[in-house]
Amino acid sequence: MRKILFVLVVLIVSAPTALPQASRPANSPTGTPSPAIEPGKLLPDIHCASHPEQSYALYLPSSYSPYRRWPLIVSSDPGAQGEIPLELQKAAAERLGYILASSNNSRNGPWKPRLEATQAVLDDLQTRFPIDSRRIYFAGFSGGARFSSQLAASCKCSAGLLLSGAGFNQGLAPDPKAALPVFSTVGIFDFNYKEVVPFQDTLAKAAYPHWLRIFDGSHQWPPADVMDEALTWFRIQAMKSQLEPRDQAFIDAQFAKGRARAESFEHSGNLLDAQREYSQIADTFDSLVDAANVASIRAKAQSLAEEKMVREAAKREQNDFKEEYQLASDIVARVLTPPDPGNRFRSDQDLQSQIVHLRENAAQEKRPEKLRVDKRALGDVFVTAMETGNSLLDDKKFQNAARDFDLATQALPNSGWTWSQLALAHAAAGDKREALASLRRAYELANDKASFRAWLQTELAFAPLRSSPDFQSLEK
Repeated sequence: MRKILFVLVVLIVSAPTALPQASRPANSPTGTPSPAIEPGKLLPDIHCASHPEQSYALYLPSSYSPYRRWPLIVSSDPGAQGEIPLELQKAAAERLGYILASSNNSRNGPWKPRLEATQAVLDDLQTRFPIDSRRIYFAGFSGGARFSSQLAASCKCSAGLLLSGAGFNQGLAPDPKAALPVFSTVGIFDFNYKEVVPFQDTLAKAAYPHWLRIFDGSHQWPPADVMDEALTWFRIQAMKSQLEPRDQAFIDAQFAKGRARAESFEHSGNLLDAQREYSQIADTFDSLVDAANVASIRAKAQSLAEEKMVREAAKREQNDFKEEYQLASDIVARVLTPPDPGNRFRSDQDLQSQIVHLRENAAQEKRPEKLRVDKRALGDVFVTAMETGNSLLDDKKFQNAARDFDLATQALPNSGWTWSQLALAHAAAGDKREALASLRRAYELANDKASFRAWLQTELAFAPLRSSPDFQSLEK
């Protein structure tokens, strides 16, 4: 798969990293947090003591004590918004006892700066807190998921991976000799659905413990209840590998919960989902609960796999993948091909019409199965335009970047981030009128007006616009 999503470019694979060092002893009181670091509260901006230019969001459970070691979840957001995943994970971390951290500097792009940001966070965490170095988990969304997979393969220090909206990094295959637990999540409308679902078979063939949760959403971090499921599953895996003492009551409760979910899929007629659920329950709880109970669950999975309705559902899913590709492939290819300078206006108009047609079809579609295909294809077009636009912006090809961002607005007209990027490209290209028009639209769509105004005041590309009354009206 080519997709990296959301912000910049494909990660550049580099040499292995040192990453986590040995934790301080569990009985050492020197792990006491400073008065500014309050357990039970999400702290969005902790600066690394040795690298103050690097910062991260942090959450310590309210039960934090410096006299024991703590498992750690390190999340990678594609846009370096560390607070976002922690907001979704904190309830589970509070209940289950995890420390959470996510860099505010690590974003989609070259490997080296992302690695440096993550290394700085890990170094700082292990200086401040008693981290259990055997239970460090990497989590990532989109390009952050790919980065996390490469990080785990490089450092060989991870107890598990939480991959949201993407699989492993390009060119990285699951190594059977370095198998680790992988919890995958994907939205039903995510353009990477066609990657994440088949990826489970790849993990199974490499003997990786794995779990898939599909949620109602698009290309995004999963909701809090899915985060809770992921962190719970990691705890079960830790008990299974004897990294944590076995809590049989906890295990039995999670087994019953999983079985109830599988049965609900089955009773509602979602037999393919039920078959997959029974199968991963059997694999996860094998050796943890009564063997007869596991055998009955596995037999149920095998029985469903042989049913005609399940085989037909799997075939329809494969056909959906093909249809999605057919809907998006021509548009994606045209986005990736620089327009003919001699006929640019006409070619861009035709391309815009194709994108608008796809968007309108998705808006009018009433059949759920067809709506999923249309939305995934539209998302594929959107992210392609955004990725190429950002790459061109980095290369200072501002007019071409503006063209691609403009195409992205045709796919998702209500994305404030897209209009902001379009404004940047126009401003850098010297087109003040279009830059101001794009900024007005971005401001209308901004959820946080104060943050948007702060961005206006600090973005250097907007310096030529600051004397304009229209620009000044946005700053008020």
